[in-house]
Amino acid sequence: MIVNTCGFIDAAVAESLATIGEALAENGKVVVTGCLGAKEGFIKKAHPSVLAVTGPHDSAAAIDAVHAHLPKPHDPYTDLIPDIGVKLTPRHYAYLKISEGCNHRCSFCVIPSLRGDLASRPIGEVMLEAENLVKAGVKELLVIAQDTSAYGVDLKYRTGFWGGRPVKTKMLDLCKTLGELGVWVRLHYVYPYPHVDDVVPLMAEGKILPYLDVPFQHASSRILKLMKRPARAENVLTRIRGWREICPQIALRSTFITGFPGETEAEFSELLEFLKEAQLDRVGCFAYSPVAGAAANALPDAVPGEVREERRGRLMQAQAAISAARLKAKIGRTLKVIVDEPGLGRSSADAPEIDGVVRFKGRARVGEFAAVLIEHSGEHDLHGRAQ
Repeated sequence: MIVNTCGFIDAAVAESLATIGEALAENGKVVVTGCLGAKEGFIKKAHPSVLAVTGPHDSAAAIDAVHAHLPKPHDPYTDLIPDIGVKLTPRHYAYLKISEGCNHRCSFCVIPSLRGDLASRPIGEVMLEAENLVKAGVKELLVIAQDTSAYGVDLKYRTGFWGGRPVKTKMLDLCKTLGELGVWVRLHYVYPYPHVDDVVPLMAEGKILPYLDVPFQHASSRILKLMKRPARAENVLTRIRGWREICPQIALRSTFITGFPGETEAEFSELLEFLKEAQLDRVGCFAYSPVAGAAANALPDAVPGEVREERRGRLMQAQAAISAARLKAKIGRTLKVIVDEPGLGRSSADAPEIDGVVRFKGRARVGEFAAVLIEHSGEHDLHGRAQ
């Protein structure tokens, strides 16, 4: 068995170690890969019987470790790998990773120490993968990176080629080109830099989905400075209003951290006021968790664990009312929905696994689009009938 791990926060480390233990108990032959593998000796100390440990984005080493302990006879029928590679998502959607690593040094994060600085994939390579996925039946591409907005910065926006024409390795150019494939294109992990404004008209024109996943993390300028967040000086509320003027149907999702070291009750109240003003569609929230090796660990005025959790609960309670109101406004509308399971799909405002769903009565084929009349709603999901 191969266990992929995460080493970002303590809860993820604990879950990874527990999963390794479960795999060893069930199978006995386990290869470990992923971010936690970058911490030399850490996994072997906890589970000395694992066969091998490899680091992040090193699939070749993981496969080599498997073959070292389980030699595989050649089979010309099963050894043929399709152009799209091995995909773990359902046939109708896929994640499209455009870069690895990150140039930022947010004080609560250790991703750069695990995955290195930003390394953008050449745009021709990204587009070839996207094209092959669409040819294989994918109808939704979820664009991901540690910092999607920074795509191409490390390559100085080098010009590549796709379809016989030059295309810059740049977020806007990538979105324009992906928009030509005729499928849903959803953007994740977008920092609110000014050039993101240029992408929003593509959403208004229907070229890419009117959806932005922007990890704001907080609203207090002092806390954002302590977090060393990029784009912390931007006037986010003004930017959000501008996006909605250009594309009124845009759905905005974000994540926040409560109880960051030094966060006062007044600064948390500032965050709640921001939510009230921003009226975001979807929100995730984490109580601050110290991560081994993160600079934030050295900050003074740590917030007690129970206060961090209590603030997280209050934030999610406040956001639940906002989300419920925004969903209620969709009652009576007919939405285009991509069907994930019988009677269950997602609208353009819903990314898989992290947002809500559209539950509906009536027939619609899995992996296809359906028109659903929305009849009622809750805090997270919509309910309706396929037309």
